[in-house]
Amino acid sequence: MMTTKDFRLDQAKAGRQTFRKLFFPVLAVLAMLTVMTGLAAAAPDSGDDDRDGRGSYAIGLWGDLPYSTAQVAGVNNLIADMNKQDLAFTAHDGDLKAGSGECTDAVYTQALTFFNALRAPAVFTPGDNDWTDCDRTAGYSSLAQLEKERQLFFSTPFTLGQHRLRQQVQSAPTCLGLNGNVACVENRRWSVGGVTYATLNIQGSCNNLCDVAPDPAEYAARNQSNIEWMQETFAQAAARGSAAIMFITQADPGFDKSDVTRAPLRDPKTLAETDGQPDGFQQFLLALRAQVIAFRKPVAYVHGDSHYFRVDRPFQDDQGRRLENFTRVETFGDNQGNGNNDVHWVKVLVDPRSREVFAYQAQIVPANRIAVPQP
Repeated sequence: MMTTKDFRLDQAKAGRQTFRKLFFPVLAVLAMLTVMTGLAAAAPDSGDDDRDGRGSYAIGLWGDLPYSTAQVAGVNNLIADMNKQDLAFTAHDGDLKAGSGECTDAVYTQALTFFNALRAPAVFTPGDNDWTDCDRTAGYSSLAQLEKERQLFFSTPFTLGQHRLRQQVQSAPTCLGLNGNVACVENRRWSVGGVTYATLNIQGSCNNLCDVAPDPAEYAARNQSNIEWMQETFAQAAARGSAAIMFITQADPGFDKSDVTRAPLRDPKTLAETDGQPDGFQQFLLALRAQVIAFRKPVAYVHGDSHYFRVDRPFQDDQGRRLENFTRVETFGDNQGNGNNDVHWVKVLVDPRSREVFAYQAQIVPANRIAVPQP
């Protein structure tokens, strides 16, 4: 006959067994999660910033600034305006000075000061005024200036700015430097909230095929590197299931025959340049068009160079049909004759869950209004 004492002992034993059955599996799961967390923390950052999943956010675009001493104050106003807003990152699409100015070290160090004054991660891609056009001034070499930029702005896999974002870097030595092949470290790629971004070193002045001291060998190596980086970006975005892609570059390559005052003229079907100038863009544009069509999702192409803010859809297929998923975005640029009149930026609202993903807002910096002062 079971006594009260025996009953209590059996109950205690059963309780211990139940505790072991429940506790040890939970402990094992917790241990596994701890290991996984440790591995994730130890793994190198691949250029992704998906901390907020696929929620909406905003970025800031600017470029072709400053072109004069007067615009330095305007750029400071622009940076202060950006810093008042919650931006995932900012991007300057090249040209740190006027094309006719000397390429002194002060140009680059001033730019570094601007970028590091930005609260958000600061992305930069070189412009032709920064290096290609430096050949216009005796004693300067375009390749020497590009090498300076690579060392100053692109010596780490991180952006500039007060908060930094790790980026993937095109590390293969497929570009040309002063002493042979070097890595195209200015070409970067990163992801934020389910959208893939990339920079490409594509230049005005016919992409280094015209102006003073053109360099066909440098162009050929960099052009092929740009094409490969662009194609890899599409492949990676497709593999990740990215909602969209944005490319940030400097040159306005021209897409059709409609803009003789600002861009090279080209046949929109063949993408061949029709104005008799050396064509430093057709090969890249043909490769880009094929990828845009195959990707099907939204593709934004950001550039500066021709100093005219616009958002349009100029890209056509080989039958003359507009590519509905491609948007060209040109940032505000220099207007030396009117001081800070065009020293403004573009805010991009990014919602990976929306159909078009990107929405664009011109940001007119209040302190830089000239023609129509702030009320």
